[in-house]
Order: sequence, then structure tokens, then C-alpha cells
Amino acid sequence: MAGPVTPVGVNHVVLNVRDIEESHTFWTEVVGLKQVGELKKTPQRPNPPRMRFYSCDHNGKMNHHDIALVENKDLPEPPKEWGMFGMPVAVNHIAITLPSRDAWLQHLEYLQGKGVKFNRRVEHGMTHSLYINDPNGYGVELLYELPREVWEGDIDAALNFAVAKPTEGKEALEDEHQNVPVFRAAE
Repeated sequence: MAGPVTPVGVNHVVLNVRDIEESHTFWTEVVGLKQVGELKKTPQRPNPPRMRFYSCDHNGKMNHHDIALVENKDLPEPPKEWGMFGMPVAVNHIAITLPSRDAWLQHLEYLQGKGVKFNRRVEHGMTHSLYINDPNGYGVELLYELPREVWEGDIDAALNFAVAKPTEGKEALEDEHQNVPVFRAAE
């Protein structure tokens, strides 16, 4: 008997949210996703939950959905302060890839202008990342990916590499991209 088939990717994530309107605003106006659909009452589904579907830009095309939101007003309140680890939420964080370094920097400047709190800024071995949180306490990582040749030689070492960066002011918008380490397996 052969082992399991390795999947080709994660198709979508569905999140329970307390207030679908508040979460809609976050995912469209802060993260930048596009709403592509929502559940409607039909003869086959007479009492649908409040559920909306969102897509990233896939080279100018929309996906059926990358993220879906389902309203559940009984969710507990989110923690007052977000932390990377030890949060009492089921989802640690969701990583969203921006199309390029320039687009990522532009988005960081946009978020800072909107007053979005930067919880954490990190230059990882395979991505440069900003961590924020949604209204339900879920972490959201906005990133751009470094070239594959930087990290594919030793993925484990790249995953373990992290340089904390400032989260406030002009320094939070600076990004070192010229002298990034290249990870190679020991020979």
C-alpha cells in the first residue's frame, strides 16, 4: 500500500466570525481581497448561514474563493492584545502573499496611513512579513516571498531565520532586500 498523495496546495480557508460586516470591511479594505459571492436562500438551502466568499488576484483572474467567512455571533470576544503565540484562538495566522516587494511596501504604507496596528514585522529566510490581526483575533501575515533560490537549498534553516524589524514610524516601512542570506544545505 502506497502512502498518502501529497496535495498541490491549500484550496481555501473558512473562518468563523462574530460580525460578518466588520470582518468584510477588514478583509476587503485592510487586506484587499475581493468579494466574489455569498450564500443566498434557495429551495435547496432555505436557511443558509450568513456566509461570504473572497478571492485574491490570481494574475488578473478571480478564484472561486480563497477565504470564506461564516457569521457565528456566539464566538468568544478576541483577546485584548494580539500575540504571535499562546493566543486562545484556533487559527494562529493566515499568510497572504502580495504580488511583489514594491506592492508589499505600498500596502504597508497604506495600512500605516489607515492607522492599522503593526503587531510584528519580520524578515524571515523565505519571506518578509507584516503581522496584523482581524477583528476576531486571527493573525494575518502579509508577505512577499523572496526568490526561491534564496531559501530552497535549506528550507529548515530559512524557516528558522528571523530578524525582528520596527513596527512603528518610518522604520516600519523600510526593507532590506539587497543583502539577504542564501540558505544552502551543509555539504
